[in-house]
Amino acid sequence: MKKLIILKNIVLYCFVLCFIISCSDFLDESPTTSLTEEQVFGDQDNLKLLVSGLYTQWRDTRKDRSMLYYTMGTDEGKQGGQQVQENNFQAGLDKYNGALNATNTAVAGEWNRRWPIVSAAAKAVFYAKSDQLKAEAAFVRAAVNFELAMYWGQIPIVDLNNLKESRQPLEDVYKFIISDLEIAVAHLPLIQADKKMPTKGAAEALLGKIYMYAPIESNVRNFQKAIDYFDRAIPRYALIPNYANLFITTQNQNSSETIYGFQFNNIQPDNHQVQHQAGSRAVADLDTNTYFGGYDLAMPTTYCHTTIWLNQNGDTRKNASIRYDFTLPNGRVPNITWTGQVDELEPHTKKFEDIRTQGSQNFWFGGGIIYYLRLADILLCKAECLNELNKTTEAVELVNSTVRTRAYGGVLPANQRWGTMSQSDFRKNIMDERMRELSFEGWRRMDLIRTGKFVENISAHNPWAKQSGTIQAFHKWYPIPESEIKQNDAINEGDQNEGYL
Repeated sequence: MKKLIILKNIVLYCFVLCFIISCSDFLDESPTTSLTEEQVFGDQDNLKLLVSGLYTQWRDTRKDRSMLYYTMGTDEGKQGGQQVQENNFQAGLDKYNGALNATNTAVAGEWNRRWPIVSAAAKAVFYAKSDQLKAEAAFVRAAVNFELAMYWGQIPIVDLNNLKESRQPLEDVYKFIISDLEIAVAHLPLIQADKKMPTKGAAEALLGKIYMYAPIESNVRNFQKAIDYFDRAIPRYALIPNYANLFITTQNQNSSETIYGFQFNNIQPDNHQVQHQAGSRAVADLDTNTYFGGYDLAMPTTYCHTTIWLNQNGDTRKNASIRYDFTLPNGRVPNITWTGQVDELEPHTKKFEDIRTQGSQNFWFGGGIIYYLRLADILLCKAECLNELNKTTEAVELVNSTVRTRAYGGVLPANQRWGTMSQSDFRKNIMDERMRELSFEGWRRMDLIRTGKFVENISAHNPWAKQSGTIQAFHKWYPIPESEIKQNDAINEGDQNEGYL
């Protein structure tokens, strides 16, 4: 991170200026080295544009393949048969073999996409003169640091008041994330006209998640504090009656349930392109402009599309989130393509389909909202925390009365109500319920890590990991990229995550 964290570097100035002047003007400006740091960051109008741009940068980590990388390699998602053959580094994300190493370009790309956001957000926090602007910058720094810490473990702390370029203890990292979110909770507004900007409720919900998700070894995990923040956020939102409308109503997805979502539309460059990777290759090759076409990058595992739905008759989430039928709108039934991969017509996720593209635009232009935080997730998180505090009966009732009732159309049949169960049984059931509700929304890998089920569940339910037989506990964290070790004097080979040395 030497080139990213040493913030006086000219590369960062160019990064910042990209948000405040046009490309043509940029070419006509005097060299950025003639500008002082105060001139670049001290102008609050420029800083507002910078912070707005950071949210676009963060949003774009959910574009295309990047949205699916953290679902692949879990018990929820796996690569398609053709995809796993095409790129050894990418295949390593599912197989957990020798290709998942410090030179893995897929892993390095995700690491490198996040540090410019963290670095520029640190500048914005430092120079912001208004509490709201500081809070907006602090929120995005906290959210991205949370991702980095959950996926890579110990990370540097980018704080202009106390810059630490080496990997820091998890306790310090999570306390820093919490301090940023406390600023956000205190100073973000209840409503934002610009939907890409976070609200107080988003900060409260995310802070609750931090207290719940923080690794045990960080000494930060606190289920009661998590509940306290969830309880502040929950009354601000309401579940919508029809689960399917979370995904099919692509023109109006900022509903009462949305706490924070990444805003996309089906017009380039604001299309997210995830359906391009998540849909069926067989459909893509047989018909033009069919909205559920794609290239099988990440597909539901059998556990995700079949096993968790056993004995769940009537649950509307099944057919709203998983595509089992690939009959084209014109009635044509697709066949396997030249690749010969039978999984092309196995179930796929429906959550990124954009019916607006049907017959007019390629599925590449899909652009519905991508959820980051929504109420159903937070309700399930609260229930899990209640269970961990030995309030299992209360946890069961919360799940029954909210998420499961909505899943069954507003009336939960008696035979689908969760009954009395032990704390350990609840832990198993809530993980399945989270998959039924939240599959392919980006939380599964983190859920497996924080519950200690990473190796057990993946080795049992991910076909590529099972076939390879090489997944180990250290794989819960990705390797620090080799390029980072070479560029950052504060991180050397001995600082690599265990197992990748």
